[in-house]
Amino acid sequence: MSLRLPSEIVVERFLPTARTMLAAELHDRGFTQKEVADRLGLTQAAVSKYLRGGVTVEDRFAEDERMQATVDAIADGFADGSMDGYEALAELLDLVRAFEDRGPICAVHEEEMPALEGMGCDLCVRGTDDAVLAEREALAAVRRASRRISNAQGMASFIPNVGTNVGTAVPGAADATDVAAVPGRLQAVNGRIVVPADPEFGASQRVAGAIIAAMSVESDVRGALNLATSAELLDAARERGIDPLEFDASYEDRGERLRERFRERGAVPRLVYHEGAFGIEPVCHVFGETAVEAAALAVELLERVDG
Repeated sequence: MSLRLPSEIVVERFLPTARTMLAAELHDRGFTQKEVADRLGLTQAAVSKYLRGGVTVEDRFAEDERMQATVDAIADGFADGSMDGYEALAELLDLVRAFEDRGPICAVHEEEMPALEGMGCDLCVRGTDDAVLAEREALAAVRRASRRISNAQGMASFIPNVGTNVGTAVPGAADATDVAAVPGRLQAVNGRIVVPADPEFGASQRVAGAIIAAMSVESDVRGALNLATSAELLDAARERGIDPLEFDASYEDRGERLRERFRERGAVPRLVYHEGAFGIEPVCHVFGETAVEAAALAVELLERVDG
């Protein structure tokens, strides 16, 4: 596993980009190479290298409007004498903090440390607090559940044409951005289930909406996945002791209508379904405390059908 500190990104990618841009802006304002070197704390040879384009620039930083505005402000301040080195340093540190708060430094960091991908990581600004740990657990639950579903023999026949998504919400989730799911959904291809990407927060609307509705009645029910509705699957649920709950297929206000159905039942059944409508494929949702439990139940129901 790659282990990279965000400070390494700052030193190796951000700082050369900032220096290259500042050297160019100061030179354009009439500063000699020696004057640029004095302002930036560099040798004249280093400034010459920056001006010749001999340093790799990170485009995601250079093209960011915040970076351009900061460089312009510092260059203008040096040119008219309104800014000293202390104030320039403060401007750059403010920019680094902004870039580390789910900004372009985070994007580069994720590429160089794949374990961070999809986390919406703001570890630099928040630390390892409970919210960060909850997000990691939700992402891990979706990964495990997706593997369980994709490896279950015969599950491909229960994947709807629209695909299956697998979701887990963090405790206290308020909307889809608090629910980890799979971008692009799981798809059945030639009898196999393909998981197209690692989970991310905000990657689902339908399954996330069902989870948020469930949590409004039972806060511990934070996981779900969708499958194609079939009589065999509903019968298997009944054999398992689950009383499936039917809901209207319409997309309009579906989350609120699910809440109403759950409140009428006084609980969240572990399987809810609709029979479809014009242009809407019949789909059911399987619930669990996390996606892992929902996937385990889905596999159990499949085994009952096959048995």
